[in-house]
Amino acid sequence: MVNNWVDNIQSLLFPGFCLVCRRKTAGRRDLCPGCAAQLPHNDHPCRCCALPLPETSQPGSLCGRCQNSPRPYERVTAPCLYQGEIQRLHQAFKFNRKLAAGRLLSELLCDAIEASNLPRPDLLIPVPLHPSRIRQRGFNQAMELARIVSGRLDIPVDQFCIRRRKATAPQSELTKRERAGNIRGAFAMQKQLMAEHVTIIDDVMTTGLTIEEIAMLLRRHGARHIDAWVVARRP
Repeated sequence: MVNNWVDNIQSLLFPGFCLVCRRKTAGRRDLCPGCAAQLPHNDHPCRCCALPLPETSQPGSLCGRCQNSPRPYERVTAPCLYQGEIQRLHQAFKFNRKLAAGRLLSELLCDAIEASNLPRPDLLIPVPLHPSRIRQRGFNQAMELARIVSGRLDIPVDQFCIRRRKATAPQSELTKRERAGNIRGAFAMQKQLMAEHVTIIDDVMTTGLTIEEIAMLLRRHGARHIDAWVVARRP
């Protein structure tokens, strides 16, 4: 009750500011209920890779590729589709360092994890950036997401478990065939993995090749259960 009282006082003194419609919100989150309802939610995802499926799909369905080809991970949770306001918020976060947008995206991801009732992992591993990319961008957006998720869900995060040893070209700028070669062998373990159930954290999943590459590396080094949590899935 004390915490609720404190939250109510803080909401009155420091109201939220919706990052979509620019109006004040009643709560502390920077998103009003109306805009939250209009976000591109990933309501019918593939059970394994979170690819959006037709609305007529039964809950828990698999896409064609996941039916025919085993994945090195068990499940991807992606609460949103990479379009509309989610795409705009992500680009403001990733390319313009709008940390408020990153915080909001992290909160949407946490909401989905809490609602799923899935088993929690022992460790969060953000997708690493090459040092040259961090110098260029100034931060690792996956690490920023993981830091907030870790604090809210009380799961440790390890940003040094894996390093990116190749300064790869951005996957979004390549063809599907080029992406596979671009990311192959890009990651290496830096220390012994001390967890059996790990979750990879990233901002957006497109083809899934980056997550697959990291998942295969983790599995070779002892991980038994591997998931991925991303903010958005590109249709």
